[in-house]
Amino acid sequence: MQEVQNSTDTKDFLKSLGFPSVRIHHSFNHFDFSRDSRRMLVIGPMGSGKTEYSSRVWRDSLVALKKSQIIADRTSTQGADRRKVFFIRSMLDKNRFPDYPDDALAYRGGYERCGNNIAHISNSFELENILKENTDIGTWIIDEASFYDERLVYVVRNASLEKGLNFVFPTLILNFRKDIFNSTARLMLETATDVFPLTAYCEHEDCIEDSFYTYRYYTIDGAECPSLYFDPLIVIGGDREKLGSLEPNYCTRCDNHHYLPGKEYTFFTLKPLGETASSGDIEPLKRELKYLKNNIADSELYKHLHKKYDNKPEERINLNSLMVDFISEKALIYLFAEQNLITEDLLLKLVEDLSLDRHYIEKTLSDNRRPINLDQRLLL
Repeated sequence: MQEVQNSTDTKDFLKSLGFPSVRIHHSFNHFDFSRDSRRMLVIGPMGSGKTEYSSRVWRDSLVALKKSQIIADRTSTQGADRRKVFFIRSMLDKNRFPDYPDDALAYRGGYERCGNNIAHISNSFELENILKENTDIGTWIIDEASFYDERLVYVVRNASLEKGLNFVFPTLILNFRKDIFNSTARLMLETATDVFPLTAYCEHEDCIEDSFYTYRYYTIDGAECPSLYFDPLIVIGGDREKLGSLEPNYCTRCDNHHYLPGKEYTFFTLKPLGETASSGDIEPLKRELKYLKNNIADSELYKHLHKKYDNKPEERINLNSLMVDFISEKALIYLFAEQNLITEDLLLKLVEDLSLDRHYIEKTLSDNRRPINLDQRLLL
């Protein structure tokens, strides 16, 4: 919220009611459909109300559309009326709210029905086509825009500047590692005209501090198991609790309760092993991956985590990360899909030699836009 400026009348009114001298803040304002060419980032961790903010824009549009032609003239540019709102959701996120209608703008506290003004897309080209097909729409809400390719940022910027369209982006800017999510998120920050930061309560049961960060963890045999730093960048979870190693859970946590084991290991050990393998010596990497797969107590990861956390009772929860399956697969995916240190041929060789889980690797690579048909490639 912003502090009200030049609010003499308001302060005098409150004083007349007996209030002492206080700082006065705006509440959440109604959306301003008269302003054009805005690219508005609504950022914050999961549970901070980003999509709920979007639902208020939708509800405001229903009120504004009842206004006269005079208002329509003020809210339109080149035939696009900014009171008309269209909601875009990522195909990756389509199954997040399975119990809601297909046309729902859904959030944790409820949903709005969007009728025909909703679509699920996979990339910037599909967004471009929808923009061309709906030239009367002036405000576009693009949920979790960081999931898309970088080109989307320029499609949005050009449409905003050339046609006066407004875009609202309820999105994660930081990933579970507390890093800028990706290059798309960085470009969005560079081209935004407005930023609305939101926070949430830390979801740790013993904490009520403000949280800015999205925390990823797995639930194994009832235990909270923090994700390792090199866990795949994109693993689709959601608002239903997940059990086991295939899909993580997400919540929001403050600095003190956002656990992220394995960061030093990633840069001191895993990445150097990938660099050595890319130079032709694959045996050290292969040996570490084999230990991670079959005998984790012999791995450098196990030794590193126990050295770091054994004597810190308040941080021993980080050791639970070793309970999660597919650690070897995740390490290989990180080196291949994010660091580009492993070639596709070497990936295939290691998958076959170490009998790694092909289904898990295929799905995860597909989610991270590096699809490979392992069975087909290994038959060649």
